[in-house]
Amino acid sequence: MKQHTIAFIGAGNMARNLIGGLISDGYQPALIIAADPDRIRLQDLENEFSIRTGMHNTSAVESADIVVIAVKPQVVERVAPEIAAAFGRTDRLVMSIAAGIRMATLSRWFGQGTPLVRAMPNIPALVQSAATVLYANPAVSAEQRDIAESIMRAVGLTLWIDDETLMDAVTALSGSGPAYFFLVMEVLEQAGRKLGLPPETARLLTLQTAFGAAKMALESGVDSATLRAQVTSPGGTTERALGTLREGGIEDLFERALKAARDRSIELSEKLGDHHG
Repeated sequence: MKQHTIAFIGAGNMARNLIGGLISDGYQPALIIAADPDRIRLQDLENEFSIRTGMHNTSAVESADIVVIAVKPQVVERVAPEIAAAFGRTDRLVMSIAAGIRMATLSRWFGQGTPLVRAMPNIPALVQSAATVLYANPAVSAEQRDIAESIMRAVGLTLWIDDETLMDAVTALSGSGPAYFFLVMEVLEQAGRKLGLPPETARLLTLQTAFGAAKMALESGVDSATLRAQVTSPGGTTERALGTLREGGIEDLFERALKAARDRSIELSEKLGDHHG
């Protein structure tokens, strides 16, 4: 991968973090190009990372082996045909991190024979702790799958799915998921304050407890149910609290929340597909 030229179309926060992660992993800045209509954004990237930049998408992709589309979904329709026309060949890997743009739509723009990968990172990519799911069309080679995975691994964990329809479930779980945890942290902090804790104490205890629980879950090698059981003493305080949460229907509530998010993801993707079709 280290010999391939990567062109980023769009130089927003996600592109910036991917570029920063790649360079931290040892990728050569001279092999990275970013295109964006915002000259100030480009200048900031040049100053920070010493990469190549330009305001024209066609110039950026002409010499690129990999093209990463990192613009908002509503902008993809405008830039994709422009990029495709500048290709001249169809063996370049095209990655889209635009939420909701399905493979069928990408294929209409770039051609069925073009290697295409959809990537769904979530917002913790901004602190290089993302969960990203990837889906590839049949034209993507094993080497290109490795390249796509390496690019997204620069900002966190990567996983592959073989069924594109699961992207809507991914959106519901990991795409929207950070907001669920922020809400849990918000209500825990509020509850701690109502119990008399000073605001800053409640905030820091909440944040460190959330961080520590996630770190334990990632590093322990056992599932969440086992961890929960291990920290729940019979007849103790934790058991009493968990019983209250279950009486309130927490399992059903989260299940309904994810289904609602999944269904909305399907609706939005269909709207984008109808618009782009």
